[in-house]
Amino acid sequence: MNVLHLNVISEGHLIPWQFEVKRMINAGYVGRNREAVEAHIEELRREGVPPPPSVPMIFPVLSHNVTTENQIEVIGSKTSGEVEFVLLLEGENIFVGVGSDHTDRDLEGQSIIKSKQICQNVLSRNVWKYEDVESGWDKLLLQSWVKVDEADEEILYQKAPLETIISSATLMDLVKSKLNDGKEDGLVIFSGTAPILTGEIIYGNYFRGELIDLRLGRALSCEYVIRKLDYLKDMEP
Repeated sequence: MNVLHLNVISEGHLIPWQFEVKRMINAGYVGRNREAVEAHIEELRREGVPPPPSVPMIFPVLSHNVTTENQIEVIGSKTSGEVEFVLLLEGENIFVGVGSDHTDRDLEGQSIIKSKQICQNVLSRNVWKYEDVESGWDKLLLQSWVKVDEADEEILYQKAPLETIISSATLMDLVKSKLNDGKEDGLVIFSGTAPILTGEIIYGNYFRGELIDLRLGRALSCEYVIRKLDYLKDMEP
């Protein structure tokens, strides 16, 4: 059982909330226009990842494989994060967070679904009620920053309004259409991401992502350090 200890921010109040993760899905190739999708496919193609058979794609992820901690451990040297909105479904209620679908790019070239299991998803500790942001959804802004080394300056890595990627309603409809038993309670959905600004994937050791509500002057954030498991001598890559 994976229980996340979160805070719901609504109408100026911060309410502690525990959410039991029963299922998790990561989406990919989710741009609303074909040009954005092709840009992301090209980013990954340069890293050896073959194009998907169709778009958008969704993948099941191990339910314990999401964390709100500020550090994750990875095996490979070619791993990177992607900022995404995150939906959490509990009964009739929907909550919104921001997170990162951290991925091993070497493994992604062999199997996308396996690459989603080897690294943890990272989620913000604070979430919003979906009903509080639904009316201004498309104007919410995703941004991310990376550092190659912790001492470095942050590099702006991604920046896009949600109007450029799949809508929350379309994403939920897609996921629900693929569930073979209709069970949605305890479901976490990572949305898929926006194109990067740097022209190539950066394999850093720090990642920070934000979901910004400019209308209400607030933001959700997640940030974490990436630690490679390199403390053994003569370890095979």
